Amino acid sequence: MSSPNHIVVFEHQKHTFNLKNNKEKEIHEALEKYHGNYTPFFKLIRNGVQFNQHVGVLKVGNTTIEVLPKADTKGEEVWRPLLIDMIKTIWGFNVKTSGNADLKLKSNSILDLYFELFVNELEFLLHRGLIKKYNKKEGNLYALKGALQFSKQISQNLTHQERFYVKYSNYDVNYKLHCILYKALKMIYQINNKVDLKSRIGNLLLNFPEMNDIKITESIFDKIIYDRKNQHYEKALQIAKLLLLNYHPDISKGKDNVLALMFDMNILWEQFVYIILKHDLKDLGVHVKAQASKKFWQSESGTKSKMKPDIILEKDNTTIVLDTKWKNLYGDKPSPEDLRQMYAYHQYYEAIKTVLVYPGEEEKLISGNYFKIGNDDSLSNHICSIAFIKTHENIKEWRKNINSFVKRNLLNISVEQ
Repeated sequence: MSSPNHIVVFEHQKHTFNLKNNKEKEIHEALEKYHGNYTPFFKLIRNGVQFNQHVGVLKVGNTTIEVLPKADTKGEEVWRPLLIDMIKTIWGFNVKTSGNADLKLKSNSILDLYFELFVNELEFLLHRGLIKKYNKKEGNLYALKGALQFSKQISQNLTHQERFYVKYSNYDVNYKLHCILYKALKMIYQINNKVDLKSRIGNLLLNFPEMNDIKITESIFDKIIYDRKNQHYEKALQIAKLLLLNYHPDISKGKDNVLALMFDMNILWEQFVYIILKHDLKDLGVHVKAQASKKFWQSESGTKSKMKPDIILEKDNTTIVLDTKWKNLYGDKPSPEDLRQMYAYHQYYEAIKTVLVYPGEEEKLISGNYFKIGNDDSLSNHICSIAFIKTHENIKEWRKNINSFVKRNLLNISVEQ
């Protein structure tokens, strides 16, 4: 599907540019400049770039570079919707938004997905009515309003007795949350290429009150406190944060702006498996935990080191530790580092078994035992298994595969066919 304005690659793949073509040369230069600011998404190679385990979208000017996951031989027509559905599952979108519970999102890329979700959320907020808030202001007015500031009244209005220097409260919609949403809306308006969204974004700009421009930083989002009055803003602000903090405008040229919505596939796979198991095993008495850390080392100065397995399953006073790996494992031999890590989980979490979980073209479980300490010829009861869970082009079937595999092979729970 690659074209001058839409390039499609897979994770870990190389892409080279024809530097004799002006457009491709501009894209290459923009990526070089973006890489110079440090990006973990790709490395520079001769006349091009090589991507790593990060997937998603890089928007360079008018060109969209899609980086798709690839755990099997399926092509882009399968992995594009699967990636979008994985993100919907993790974020809890479930092809629904608070504005319209039956809305079906028809996105062609992750970028389109987030643009659509943001537009849907803003339409919902405008329909419901924007929150108004008291803002404290002070200045010269031609009518007495609020509290007169005597010292400044004398210093500034001695010859202008028709004016009043006052401090007052103004009840309006121009405050921080709306400034963030308005800035994200204007950014989307500049870089959106979807025809069916263009008019909706234009309507939002016409109906959304014009806001003050503010500088966007990570800290501005950290300071937001959600309560019963603004809780319905959270999803729109989450998407605004994702878009604004990953947007890198090219100030020098103004045409090769870079928007990077990239996700580490290892983390996506871990979160995807965790969300599915947590949701689908809760009625079976299985407690599913993620990133449950434990201390295992301390220096003389007091600094500590922790271990943190991806997923822990607890049932009937037994513990199973899962460590997800998004990569192709050729054969049945994990790396020594992974096996040592799983052995440590046995000891510190008192697990009856540990499991390395990979995506695969076929379902398979390979079990192995650690040797006893001090006896190289005798196997212990500590089990570390390698699980290959079959991927599927339909997200619902893939979800079933994960559930049934864990129930049958790890929890010994019968699965209805």
